[in-house]
Amino acid sequence: MQPSRDVLEVKNLKTYFFTDEGIVKAVDDVSFRVPKGKTLGLVGESGCGKSITAMSITRLISPPGRIVGGEVLLNGRNLISLSEREMRQVRGAQISMIFQEPMTALNPVLTVGFQIAEAVSAHERVSKREAWARAVEAMKAVSIPDAEKRAKDYPHQLSGGMRQRIMIAMALVCHPALVIADEPTTALDVTIQAQILELLDSLRAQYQLSLILISHDLGVIAEVAETVAVMYAGKIVEIGAAMDVFHNPKHPYTQGLLRSVPRLGTSVEKRDRLYAIEGTVPNLLHLPGGCSFAPRCYKRTAECTLAEIPLERVAELHEVRCIHA
Repeated sequence: MQPSRDVLEVKNLKTYFFTDEGIVKAVDDVSFRVPKGKTLGLVGESGCGKSITAMSITRLISPPGRIVGGEVLLNGRNLISLSEREMRQVRGAQISMIFQEPMTALNPVLTVGFQIAEAVSAHERVSKREAWARAVEAMKAVSIPDAEKRAKDYPHQLSGGMRQRIMIAMALVCHPALVIADEPTTALDVTIQAQILELLDSLRAQYQLSLILISHDLGVIAEVAETVAVMYAGKIVEIGAAMDVFHNPKHPYTQGLLRSVPRLGTSVEKRDRLYAIEGTVPNLLHLPGGCSFAPRCYKRTAECTLAEIPLERVAELHEVRCIHA
């Protein structure tokens, strides 16, 4: 039997929030895999469960949230069954996260070099001098000019793009197997966005990293991901190779997302209207029966609301949660 090349395999992951109003199924039966050196793009509207999926993988869910089922296998090791102490050894060393807002993720009263060096010291038995040297090296790897001098700067002394590079350096300094980037370009302007995406992609290739890129921006995902998973109301509704999902989307929600992207050549004079998916995202406390997207779907039939819709394979490596696909 050939050993699996998947760095991460998520199986039937369920993360629920137990509130006074009821149970919120933020992540409901989510499964995917990320092979070594590849990028998975996780897309969907705000509140669909993308970030909670990432937090569940790293076991950073706080009460009233709880992982109630499923497995998260990192190189074959189930992270769900680890103790908190064991999990602390995994975070930062084997899995790293890049958050969307570096100004809140970085400590404002410590130099950026110290914060990167601290990540090294937490996981490896090295001297302070060596940890500092590794921090400077990581800053050079993410193309920060004059890294030795910049390492002594505080977060407020750096631009938004520079701060995000610091976050990437911190994530990569211990050479993890998996990096999760949660909307890493949201707070940046378009030109800096392109630079950060290019940097992430080149570092992934250089270090043979596995990368999960979370975004609501389809353009960002199309740029770098080999596989795309589309989430809606806590579930994956379509997953497949990026080319298949973008050029031949099968789920009505994926089709709607792609049609909502503004295109060059449309104009006010021609009265071109920007397409919008009708309705609103359902309240996770009161989900409709059957398919969660049915109330907003142009293909809906009575059959859609009778029972839960499973993910069905429509082609090799392409699965869709829709009976009309």
